[in-house]
Amino acid sequence: MLRILDRLEETLIASLIAAATIIIFIAVVHRYLVGIPFFYPYLFDINLSWAQELCIYMFVWMAKFGAAYGVRTGIHVGVDVVVNQVRPDIRRRVVLFSLFCGALFTAIVGTMGAKFVIGLYPTHQVSPDMEMPRWIVFLCVPLGSYLMCFRFLQVAWAFWQTGELPHHDETKVEGIEIEELPREGAR
Repeated sequence: MLRILDRLEETLIASLIAAATIIIFIAVVHRYLVGIPFFYPYLFDINLSWAQELCIYMFVWMAKFGAAYGVRTGIHVGVDVVVNQVRPDIRRRVVLFSLFCGALFTAIVGTMGAKFVIGLYPTHQVSPDMEMPRWIVFLCVPLGSYLMCFRFLQVAWAFWQTGELPHHDETKVEGIEIEELPREGAR
């Protein structure tokens, strides 16, 4: 079940960023081609005024779910300089405390976001350009926050069991293998 959630999360993030990139590219090309007299009669009637608004919403959704992905994979921003200087028994407590604080914070944000969306739903408000129901736009706040809360708890459980936090090696690129070069003097 967790693998399905992991893949769904990754697919959603990748799809949103890919779609937003394509939409922005098409909108920019359209904007500049309309200025060319030859293309003007063909492209003038195509309305892409909704593209910017949609891309903003897509990036917000991507950021909310991307933050949860960051917690799960260990690429979320964290300052551990002081934590790494303390004794291991104290470090364990500090790390667990910080993970539970992250879970609590995201649970509060998710709950406040859910209350906001529930209150917004009956108003029938719509977005300016796309006229999309605004509750759909803001639904990313509770969904992304609750997923991030779950990821904090998931990392805390794994840390409790193993003592290991997820770690992202910034020198490793997935799908690219580099052979180790022989060291000087080791011939």
